[in-house]
Amino acid sequence: MPKQTLQVLADTFAIHSLEPENSIPQAVLTCDVYFIGKTHDELSLVVPQSLDIEAPESDRDWRVLEVLGPLNLSMVGIMAEIGGVLAKAKISIFVVSTFETDYFMVKQEKLQGAISALIKAGYKIIE
Repeated sequence: MPKQTLQVLADTFAIHSLEPENSIPQAVLTCDVYFIGKTHDELSLVVPQSLDIEAPESDRDWRVLEVLGPLNLSMVGIMAEIGGVLAKAKISIFVVSTFETDYFMVKQEKLQGAISALIKAGYKIIE
């Protein structure tokens, strides 16, 4: 199977952890790209860093590498392979998925190292 193409999104993102009973700020829903995850324990928001969210915990300066899709849900190993390349390069990741593709988030200061490692492993990167 040929290697995928990944595109670096222009925005820098922040990951926010809120209490599960919090409501989703209306401004989140107007962003071009955002991710929401909710469990019994927390509400997580991934939003452009320019959006000011009051949260007990936040982690800023994340860049996003989008696996260009759509990817078929029956495809196997894409996250594992890309995650393995980045793990070998000692780059931590935060991953979110949609129905059609995966998004690998890396800290801003590790972006160029991630790009280099992925290119070396045969992936195409669009910046």
